[in-house]
This record gives sequence, structure tokens and C-alpha cells, in this order.
Amino acid sequence: MTSHEAQDAGPDLTRGVTLGDFAGRAMLRGHVGGEAVLLARVGEAVLAVGATCTHYGGPLEHGALEDETVRCPLHHACFSLRTGEALGAPAFDPIACWKVEREGDRFFVRERVAQARRPVHAAAADQPARIVIIGGGAAGFAAAEMLRRRGWQGQLTMLSADADAPCDRPNLSKDYLAGNAPEEWIPLRGDDFYPENRIDLRLSTRVSRIDTAARTVVTEDGSSHAYDRLLVATGAEPVRLPLPGADLPHVFTLRSLADSRAIIARAAGAKSAVVLGSGFIGLEAAAALTARGLEVHVVSLDARPLERVLGTALADFVRKVHEDQGEIFHMGTSIASIDAGSVALDNGGQIAADLVVIGVGVKPRLALAEAAGLAVDRGIVVNGYLEASRPGIFAAGDVACWPHGAEGGTARVEHWVVAERQGQVAAENMLGARKPYRDVPFFWSAHHEVTIRYVGHAPAWNEIRIDGDIAARDCMVSYVKGGKTLAVATIGRDAQALEQAQLLAIEVAHTGKDSP
Repeated sequence: MTSHEAQDAGPDLTRGVTLGDFAGRAMLRGHVGGEAVLLARVGEAVLAVGATCTHYGGPLEHGALEDETVRCPLHHACFSLRTGEALGAPAFDPIACWKVEREGDRFFVRERVAQARRPVHAAAADQPARIVIIGGGAAGFAAAEMLRRRGWQGQLTMLSADADAPCDRPNLSKDYLAGNAPEEWIPLRGDDFYPENRIDLRLSTRVSRIDTAARTVVTEDGSSHAYDRLLVATGAEPVRLPLPGADLPHVFTLRSLADSRAIIARAAGAKSAVVLGSGFIGLEAAAALTARGLEVHVVSLDARPLERVLGTALADFVRKVHEDQGEIFHMGTSIASIDAGSVALDNGGQIAADLVVIGVGVKPRLALAEAAGLAVDRGIVVNGYLEASRPGIFAAGDVACWPHGAEGGTARVEHWVVAERQGQVAAENMLGARKPYRDVPFFWSAHHEVTIRYVGHAPAWNEIRIDGDIAARDCMVSYVKGGKTLAVATIGRDAQALEQAQLLAIEVAHTGKDSP
């Protein structure tokens, strides 16, 4: 941020402000030299931190205070106001901390404060010497980063089937695929991060089995990796349909950076594309390909896109957003076959297609867990601390099925932020923290110029309440069952999404039960 931009973002804090300058608000954005600084009132104290989220640059003054933390309004990353630490993904880098000096009724900010690293959890009686992580996605990366952040010095091995280092997967179907984000933005960390932090990251490495008796992980090349703690974060894989022509070179699924690169390369010489599936990945890919100038057709067996998640009204709105950009929907049908230049629909229709994306969902990778004898039920069954059914083994991300809600309910969701936060909690628990996972699920989805934020978990509901105007892109849609709000989707109401997340978190804390 330049000095001019900082000056436009509130008062010069080196000259001091009073409580009156807060104008009744809990937070005030100002600047120190060329840097934006956030002042926050916490009880009788005034604390100062960097004002910009380190994930995607969200303005923290529009976020929400929770005790001594602040949450970003964009993607709900959480930071400590005392230390600046990024306590909750999707941010990993801390924000700066600043010293606040009080002189009379004025508060001055002039200099930064050094940030200390939190030690390994003191309650751990026996620290593991060796930890192995299976998976190089959101949960695996977040766990590895947190282990080193907490100062754990043991042997850390990360086995990833992907050819690329952990990357920002949500972007693969959004700005990166649309051509609006350069590839250097996509890795979660640079190549030097892993050797500098003594993380033995092994790419293109497939695990063949987990030997729970010997506490080793064996890879397909025959190498064996001993562990004291193991995190299974194998994620999910795209559903592949047995369609005639699905193996042709212009037919893709979208999960990895390699997938997104391949679609981009094909799109460069294509005029038309067909996307099979009207879920989040399918629609985001359709929007991205439309942004690249292709004629895009969306084919789906569903009556409405996203109806099973968002309900009828919001589903119809999302469809119109896409149709207004020229996308053509073929609902209530599917692809019967694919050839070199077109797809045949099962209703007899034919669509020209230089490029086909199959986006009909994903399924958790459970084969390793099942073969190892771990308890599995729609996912790897874990307790409230993300421990699996065998000693020393934890699970996180798309494969984990964890206690959620009252009356013994469970949940398994495929959200990026959930996977990252579970990885962080699992890491601390592998070090002995005994920290229950009680986070409120959150995700965001981009549809051309419209972003939907979704908080909570509502696999089923019997009532939908709409506050505001969906067509005006100013609304909160609540999903209610038995009079209880399970989740909300918002457009243009970031602050309200945060408020609902706080309310749902209180409910989760009230109904949650720690596992023994």
C-alpha cells in the first residue's frame, strides 16, 4: 500500500486517536506511514494489528471481533489481536502487531511489536519423533505447516500423489482457470518452504498400504516410512463416468493443478465446451471457460443447478447469472457419448464440443483406510479430536467423518476451508493438545461477478427463509429444519455471514461433546 492509499484509509495513528474516533464501532482502520493498521477495542484495551488479511487481502475492519480475535469478511480467516497469528485457515501468514501507547485520552501507534512463536503444547507427555502425512492437499499442507509453526522438531514426511506441491485448489476452477490469476499465485508456499522447514515432501508418490501393527506406511515403490503419529488426508477424487469417448484427449476432470493446466491448454484452441454437471465445480468451470471466450453448454440430470444445496430460488438465480453471460443449459439430461468434435445427449440432442469437462462430483479416497482396518462410514470415522479408530492415526479433510450436531450426528463435507482447519486441529492434537474440532463449515463459490458465501451444514431442511432480494444480489437465505437454522447462504452480506457463523459456533459449542 502506498502512503497516499494509507492516508485514504483512515487517520494517521502516529498523531493519535480518541475513543470518540471509533464512532461507537469496535474497530477503526488507520495507517502508520505507508501501512494500514487496524485498531480494535477489546474490553478496556485497544490493540493494533495489520488491517489486511494475508489470504486474499480482505479489509479486516469489515470483519468480526470474537473475543481477542478478528475474522476476515471474505473467507473467514481468523487472526489473534494479541499476537497477529493466523489462528484459522485459509490464511497462514500472520498479520503485523503494533504497539499502542496511551497519552491522556489519545491512543498512539508508532512501531511494530516482535511476534513470538507458540511452543509445542505443554500437556504432551511424549512428543512423537516421527509423523507421516498421507496427502498433499488442504488438510495435509495445513497440518504440516502447523506442526512446524508450533515448534515441533521431529521427522516430518508428507506423501503426495500429486505431481505439484500443495496449491490453492479453489482457484483452479475460478480465477486461474479463467486466466485472471497467474500461476505464481497458486502454490500455497514456494518450493523453498519445504526444505527450510524440514518437511520431506515426496510428490508423485502413491501409498500402497498402511501397516498399523508395524506403524509404517509403504509406498508403491517399496519404500517404508515409520510413524509415531499418522494423518490420513487422502482427499477425494473426481467421479469418472463410463461414457463412450470419456477417454478421448479433449475430455477432462478438474481436481489438480495439472488438470487445470491441461484444460487451459486445450481451451486456447477451442471454440466450444460442454460441462457435464451443474454443481459448484461444474458451474465455476463453465464461468471460467466463458470468460476465455468459449461457447459453453452445461448438461445436467438435475432440474436446477445447485438446487440440492441452495434451494429453488437461489438455484434459479444462479442459472440466470450464467445464462446472462451466454451459457446454455441442458437440464434433465446427460451425455450418452462423446466423439472428437461433439457430444450426444441421452435425449437425442447433439452439441458441438472441442472441450469436455466432467464435473459430476467427487468421492472420498477410502481404500487405504479400509484396507488398514480403520472404521469407515461414508468417510474415515473420527472422534471429536479427529482421531481414527486405531491408536496414533488421525484423519482430516474430505475423507474425515466427524461428530457434528446433537443426538450423535456426524458430518463429512468437501469444503476447502474445513479441510485446512481440520488439518490444523489434527496437527495440534498429534502433539497432545486434545483440542476438539468444533469449527463451523464455510465455503465460497464464484459465479461470474456474483460470490456466494455459505456458512453451516444443511444436508436437508424443511424450510427456507429469504431475507432481502436475491435478484438485487443482496440477501441471506437460511436453511431451517425443525425451527433451527442449520446454514445460511449470503450474497452481498459479508458481515451478516460472519454474524451467522458466530451464532452457529455458539450452537456447536453448546451441543458438542468431547470424545473420551
